[in-house]
Amino acid sequence: MVILGFDGMDPTLTERWMRAGRLPNLARLAEQGGLHRLQTTPAPESASAWASFATGTNAGAHNVYDSLVRDPATYAPGLAMVTGAPARFWFDYVPVSSASVASTRGGTSFWVTAGAAGVRSSILTVPVTFPPEPVPNGELLSGMPLPDIRGRSGTFYYFASDLAEHDEGPTEFGGILHRLVFEQRVARSEFVGPPDPIARQQAAALRARDTLTDEEQTRLADLESRADMRLPVTVSWNHEARRANVQIGAESVHLSERQWSRWMPLEFRVNPLVRIQGMAQVLLMKAGTELQLYVAPINWHPADPPAPISSPASFSKDLFDRLGPYRTLGWPEAAWPLHEGIIDEATFLDNLDRAFDDRAATILSRIDARQWDLLVGVVESTDRVQHMMWRLIDPTHSMYDPGLAPQFGGSIQRIYQKADELVGQVMERLSPDTALMVVSDHGFHSFRYAVNLNTWLVQQGYMTLTDEAQGERTQDQLIDGGAFWTHVDWSRTKAYAMGLGQIYVNLQGREGQGTVAPGAEYQALVDDLARDLGALRDPRTGRTIVRHAYRRADIYEGPFVSGAPDLQVGLEAGYRVSWETVLGGAPGSVIEPNLGKWSGDHGSVDYEITAGVLVSSVKPTATVMRLIDIAPTVLKYFGVTIPREIDGKPIF
Repeated sequence: MVILGFDGMDPTLTERWMRAGRLPNLARLAEQGGLHRLQTTPAPESASAWASFATGTNAGAHNVYDSLVRDPATYAPGLAMVTGAPARFWFDYVPVSSASVASTRGGTSFWVTAGAAGVRSSILTVPVTFPPEPVPNGELLSGMPLPDIRGRSGTFYYFASDLAEHDEGPTEFGGILHRLVFEQRVARSEFVGPPDPIARQQAAALRARDTLTDEEQTRLADLESRADMRLPVTVSWNHEARRANVQIGAESVHLSERQWSRWMPLEFRVNPLVRIQGMAQVLLMKAGTELQLYVAPINWHPADPPAPISSPASFSKDLFDRLGPYRTLGWPEAAWPLHEGIIDEATFLDNLDRAFDDRAATILSRIDARQWDLLVGVVESTDRVQHMMWRLIDPTHSMYDPGLAPQFGGSIQRIYQKADELVGQVMERLSPDTALMVVSDHGFHSFRYAVNLNTWLVQQGYMTLTDEAQGERTQDQLIDGGAFWTHVDWSRTKAYAMGLGQIYVNLQGREGQGTVAPGAEYQALVDDLARDLGALRDPRTGRTIVRHAYRRADIYEGPFVSGAPDLQVGLEAGYRVSWETVLGGAPGSVIEPNLGKWSGDHGSVDYEITAGVLVSSVKPTATVMRLIDIAPTVLKYFGVTIPREIDGKPIF
């Protein structure tokens, strides 16, 4: 059996383009087993959905509700799916333990259950598989949330001669901007790399002291300035030829305008005993009157990653030896640089094609290896192109651009066609008795309007703010421990929103400053919130905004249900929770037009109208098909006993 996953492939678009003859291979597959809507998870997000795909359970049994989690004691948000601990050094020099990372996902993946029964498997870049788990009789290459070398989802870099000095530094969505000042055609800068574990260990030891001397405070400031390792950057610019030589550390590359570099290996030396290996690609965007240089996130080097990214650990290097360099980053597409205006649509799509081709090459190479009974491979580019380019197929979107639409309006369809071509390549390689399923974790909608849930909570009297101004929030603050919620008066707050549609009660005994008593008061508040959310209307049109507000007990059960939100908001199509809400903000208006290039979405939209896709060579016998049904379907197909904790049911 082979399962091809295409993140975010939408059933309405798939059916439309199949009927138009644009997806002939999917149409041919659908002739055998049909095209079906595959019900997604109550939080229709990739993290929660793919975890349910793997385990066959609801999130109460696997513990992934959103890409963010909050600490109830402090209300602070953090990244979900993994926890970690830094490396430790003896005498601040000799490593005594490596950095560790552990998954917070519960449940058992169906490939682990199948492998224990003797089924050989190859699991390739399925989301929520980092860190890699041991797979009996199998191999696994991790997908999301495998980070970049800085431990982020994708730190991009931009070096430019026309960048204003006050614009230097970190961006809202995880980039780092550097201004280049040329003297005699040469500019020097620096490249921010991974955290320096020794400097951070020393700084943590100083912070743990009750008081610091002036000398120790100076020492702490110095250590904090060296918290991240750096490499020198030198750019030599030939204006007339529109070329530049770029040197990062010991690596150098000569580029023409609009040219991507080869993969450049980058080594960061902690000390003579410890080195961290990464690799990156550079794009010389402009080299005429101004010079602009984009550097993609530093991927972990697959031949020598800082921590295992595959199971067995040698598998990632084996692939590197066979295929050459390939993207290891869990989110390899350049969505954030486009959203922030650093790169243009053509560059984004070029990068997207390369990311798609990387994933496809890995999948096809393992199919050809014939060392499996079950192969599961996921490509995410179908999701990313819809996030960024939906505005160009929706003339009602605030960011629709009639000038760009003729050139880039077909981008989503083109990536669906690339997915169809991959399906055809896989079908050519399979014997007639090998089952093939094409699945997606959720569908898609236009993201026309942003909904500020915390603003609504304030207006309805469920949340109270202080007079303190809200500070700006960035993705990096999630990792670096930035201050959040400083504007909230918790003593007078009953509920708060965070993440994509999650609302939490400020519960006594659970939250650090809880105000709502468990039991009857809690239930009454949840009922009031659900009722009032249902009455929320768009002031421009009078249209209902919240399609459904799901109570925790109605959608989740299992050993991890204590971490679930008290309400999961399901919005109508066209709306999505705002970026400010995701990070706990409460701006002025409840409803705002989406003025960003990130213009299509699925998160916080009601899951009942956000189904994914199932196209199968085997005709289902079930009438209703859900993402959680894939796991038991696979186990039944191979004659493996389905564990009792699985919520799904076989579809054939």
